[in-house]
Amino acid sequence: MEKYICEPCGYIYDPAVGDPDSGIAPGTAFEDIPEDWVCPICNVDKSMFKKID
Repeated sequence: MEKYICEPCGYIYDPAVGDPDSGIAPGTAFEDIPEDWVCPICNVDKSMFKKID
């Protein structure tokens, strides 16, 4: 599973870790995160994330 980076703040979403504080379990692919999820650091929405090559 690919990692994604928040372009405004640099937070990296790692699917192996998830975002437990926001209810996203480890092993959750970025595509499977609910559309209303926001970056836990700067609160921008998913559209501001870019796949890390």
